[in-house]
Amino acid sequence: MNDRVAEMRAFNRFYTGVIGVLQEGMLSTPYTLTEARVLFELAHSVVAAEVVDLRRTLSLDAGYLSRILARLEGDGLVRRSRSTADARRQVIELTAAGRELQGDLEQRTNTQIAELIGDLGEADQRRLLGAMGAIRELLGGHRPGGAVVLRPPAPGDLGWIVQRHGAIYAREFGWDETFEGLVAGVVAGFAAGHDPRREATWIAEVDGAPVGCVMCVRRDDTTAQLRLLLVESDARGLGVGSRLVEECLRFATRAGYERIMLWTYDATVDAHRIYQRVGFTLDEEKKVRAYGQDLVEEIWSRDL
Repeated sequence: MNDRVAEMRAFNRFYTGVIGVLQEGMLSTPYTLTEARVLFELAHSVVAAEVVDLRRTLSLDAGYLSRILARLEGDGLVRRSRSTADARRQVIELTAAGRELQGDLEQRTNTQIAELIGDLGEADQRRLLGAMGAIRELLGGHRPGGAVVLRPPAPGDLGWIVQRHGAIYAREFGWDETFEGLVAGVVAGFAAGHDPRREATWIAEVDGAPVGCVMCVRRDDTTAQLRLLLVESDARGLGVGSRLVEECLRFATRAGYERIMLWTYDATVDAHRIYQRVGFTLDEEKKVRAYGQDLVEEIWSRDL
């Protein structure tokens, strides 16, 4: 544990140095990071903020916040007044000068961040955003809640599909390494040569991190096959699986297929609900021994 604490402290020192918050003023202004954050919160308040709410949002000591507001008010950036709803409460809002300074700080911050990540390639930028999202999720105690974005696979994503299938199915169902080998074979076949007019793969992202995938491949001239549907456990409930399946169906229809089928097992109950919801029906089932488990193999299909 001590090593992990030291590593986190090292990261904190690194990042605060990178973004310059240890300097005397924020972004070459006379204001500290905390003062700039107060301006940010006020600028993004729909109505004048009550001081007690501002203190709670920023987790600031009452005396410390009072000194900050006194300085900002002395510089003509904020104004304080009594709440019309409760005279015991004080409200605070930006002046025109305060809004101008906040707008300048926001523009400088955006420029600084753009320059910071500008030399990174597309894949590295997604990797960075995904790591930052993971930090917020794990330390903030909330699930990812951003928009679901579907995109084609980038370099490294096909390997991610194999790795995540192996890890998730082992953890959730106890399947052995032969399943990961099966997935690797499917992915290798796709990578080695596929017709982009009739076959495709999608990666689902939330907050810049990959959270799911699906593949549409040719079964025969008239039939498509949906393969490798996967959703990370912490992204379930966000509609990721449904989005992926619906995109696969749209692609198969545009590609000219008349029917689509899929091969799965009885253990994947969550996926079954998605398949049923979009019109798939169970055609065949049989008991098998696969991936170190006794399973029921299933074939589902629907017309397009």
